[in-house]
Amino acid sequence: MFKWHDRKSDNFIVQLPEGRLEGGYKLSLSLRTHELHTGVGTNMETKLARIAEIAKRQPQEKFTSMYHLLNKELLRQCHEELDPNKATGVDQVTKAKYAGQLEENLEDLVGRLKRKGYRPQPARRTYIPKDEKSKRPLGIAAYEDKIVQSALNKVLQQIYEQDFLDCSYGFRPERSCHGALIQLDQIIDKQSIQFIVDADISGFFNHVDHEWLLKFLTLRIGDPNILHLIRRMLKAGVQEEGRLEPTEEGTPQGSIISPLLANIYLHYVLDLWFEKRIKRQSRGKAFMVRYADDFVCCFQYETDAKEFYEALIQRLKEFNLSIAEEKTKIIRFGSYAEEWYKRNGGGRPSTFDFLGFTHYCSRNAKRTSFRVKRKTSAKKYKNKVKTFGIWMKQHRHEKLEILMATIRKKLTGHYRYYGITDNHPNLVKFKREIEKALLKWLNRRSQKQSFNWESFNQFLKRNPLPEPRIYVNIYGKRKAKAFVQ
Repeated sequence: MFKWHDRKSDNFIVQLPEGRLEGGYKLSLSLRTHELHTGVGTNMETKLARIAEIAKRQPQEKFTSMYHLLNKELLRQCHEELDPNKATGVDQVTKAKYAGQLEENLEDLVGRLKRKGYRPQPARRTYIPKDEKSKRPLGIAAYEDKIVQSALNKVLQQIYEQDFLDCSYGFRPERSCHGALIQLDQIIDKQSIQFIVDADISGFFNHVDHEWLLKFLTLRIGDPNILHLIRRMLKAGVQEEGRLEPTEEGTPQGSIISPLLANIYLHYVLDLWFEKRIKRQSRGKAFMVRYADDFVCCFQYETDAKEFYEALIQRLKEFNLSIAEEKTKIIRFGSYAEEWYKRNGGGRPSTFDFLGFTHYCSRNAKRTSFRVKRKTSAKKYKNKVKTFGIWMKQHRHEKLEILMATIRKKLTGHYRYYGITDNHPNLVKFKREIEKALLKWLNRRSQKQSFNWESFNQFLKRNPLPEPRIYVNIYGKRKAKAFVQ
């Protein structure tokens, strides 16, 4: 059904549909556009569903007529779905302000899209804490650009959701971090896994190669107007403290369409390569679980793990990416790891971090069988406590009922993510740290009123915080797609 092309110069392994010329990107097949305009339903949801249907039914199909879908109906829907509380871009336009003249604004936007006069504005660069020592750059798009990105994202998603592999979990409908964790647990527990390659791509979002990304897109998208629009988005630049900086590479984190473009890039660079090359050439079992640019690879044999690691370095290099060697390691991990360490001088099996959790080898409650357990990673835990302390200092003078309501939401959010099987002790520990920070900053609200531990406990009885709770049973429900944030 598919041909696979392995160029000696760049090790470029992607799906090549039937009819594609071996040396080029031209394809004889095209989307039968009448399928989008005939039938029972003609609303936007129906049109999008038909794109998904065609993409699934014809994995070789190249879509050549899609730009017309960025119409007023879809743009209006995207406007309505945008969060009114999100930060503004360089235009300083809020949802409320844009809605003040919604019809005129949408008509103007549609007109510019039709005549190819629409140009995305530079993203406003801001930073959020990544850990104790570093910050993560975000690119905040202008409001109108958010609408267009959202519309384009909806259209492209119909196609690529049919193409993406099961190993990919990040920023996809009906998938989540918890689903990735459950899938990883199943693999390690059921597939004779003994070695883990814990890999980290260095600054992935900042180093996505625009030309490679556009080449990947042409494998499924044949509409030049869509490709031109994406190129303009990629090249829009960023603005920081009034300075405009060009964007020759990368896709800014924080934009609506960035996660999808990142998934498309890694689908071709990593997922298909692992599925079609690494799995087939491995002597034993091999699996990968990926959430955006964070991924873990599992192997039955050490030789396969080592050979994959060396191949991965070269593979990423071909696409202008690199491994963060200080964050990448091969470890012995699995049902026989503890026994191996006992036979070879003692010690405990190594651990690895994935999606904010430290994974470690352990036993079940009766100590009769192997079990992977997870706890909040020390780095994430420390950063969460510090971040809350900073927030508490900044908001200590708010009205008490508002302050406590926000703290309850923050704690519940923490429990919902980190509340997984075996991690209850860390939830209890985290709640205690929150209470300490709360006591500290409540006592600094006023010199006239202060708490000791006894009076503070009475205060908490009147203003209770939510108790730690396990929200995700890793072992009770084995359907990895069932847990959606």
